[in-house]
Amino acid sequence: MGGRRARTEREWSVLVSASEVLLERVPRLTDQLIEELVAHSPQFDLAVPRDEHWQQINEAMRYGVEALAATRSAPRRDLQYAERLGRRRAEQGLPLDLVLYAYRHAGYLIWDQLLEIVSEKDPDALQVLVHLASHMWEGVDRQASTVADAYRGTEQEMRRRSDERVQALLDALLEGRTTPGLAASAAAGLDLPEQGRYAVVVVRVERAAGREPFHRVAASDGLRFFWRMRTDYEIAVVALGAEAGLTELASALHRWCPGPGGISPVVPGLADLGLARRLAETALRTCGPDADRIVRLDERLPTAMVVSQPELAARLIADVFGPLLDLDPTDRAVLLETLDAWLECGGSAGRAATRLYCHRNTVFNRLRRLEQLTSRSLGRPRDLIEMTLALDAFRLTPG
Repeated sequence: MGGRRARTEREWSVLVSASEVLLERVPRLTDQLIEELVAHSPQFDLAVPRDEHWQQINEAMRYGVEALAATRSAPRRDLQYAERLGRRRAEQGLPLDLVLYAYRHAGYLIWDQLLEIVSEKDPDALQVLVHLASHMWEGVDRQASTVADAYRGTEQEMRRRSDERVQALLDALLEGRTTPGLAASAAAGLDLPEQGRYAVVVVRVERAAGREPFHRVAASDGLRFFWRMRTDYEIAVVALGAEAGLTELASALHRWCPGPGGISPVVPGLADLGLARRLAETALRTCGPDADRIVRLDERLPTAMVVSQPELAARLIADVFGPLLDLDPTDRAVLLETLDAWLECGGSAGRAATRLYCHRNTVFNRLRRLEQLTSRSLGRPRDLIEMTLALDAFRLTPG
């Protein structure tokens, strides 16, 4: 099993002689080892079929015994087999600590047998065998290290494949696919209830200089986030649990994720994530080019209806703001900015004037001019609704 110094002829003779006898005892040692492993932990029998386990232990022991007396140039079949066995045990789900326990326990059994064989055949050689103990345990350690590396590599690969599969299932749900069993499979992979309270968040990732960095928060205030990346934005499926709602979700996102972004209404299960994603994207479209907030669709429904119907939005702009489109762009911008400030300030000319750094009479004059150009009155509810929706359509329509 390798060593730090060359073995003497006497040492080779003792090992070769003892190994020949030991190989004949391997089947009995295999029976003994399996019984002791199962007594140590029932998981051995639960994870590995008994027939398979016996065959593998028998083969691993034979390779290990052969390596005892092998030359340094001989192929290390014990290590090759340890690598295969490590991969197999990872696939079977037997915990690594039990796999390593089995290898080291096998080493103890083989060492006890070597002592017994040499004592029976050549008692004077016991001292020689003791000098070889470090060689043997070095070999056992190499086998254990090989099996552990193979186990961890296989476990990592299995986890990667599992993660990729779960993410693919989540992507399919977000795309609105309705394949039977899809939601149940995703629920099992994500450890989530198939029926539960969920929302979807879509965040436009801005990478311009000076922008706050985007953080993929995984959990906050009882909420669980499952993120998926797209070319220009990030999508999060959010498990709300029994208590949290959209208010708590918006608050958590405000702390971690700079906008703009959109939040869908609550949906009752994973199968509805496709709808939730579309609604979240609609909420995002209600954000202007310079927006830096994450908004809820349920708080922007009128604007959402405008951006969802671009043809009607264009007609609304032309019908309501037609005369404004012929104005100088700077003049038009001043009038629309004043209307926007007045609406944001709840119809207060005084507060709008403070926001715009002008006199309140200036606000009144601009609004009266706007009414004259559009042939509408801000005092009439229907006209006010048309003006408000036209303003949203104008701000959010590309070009």
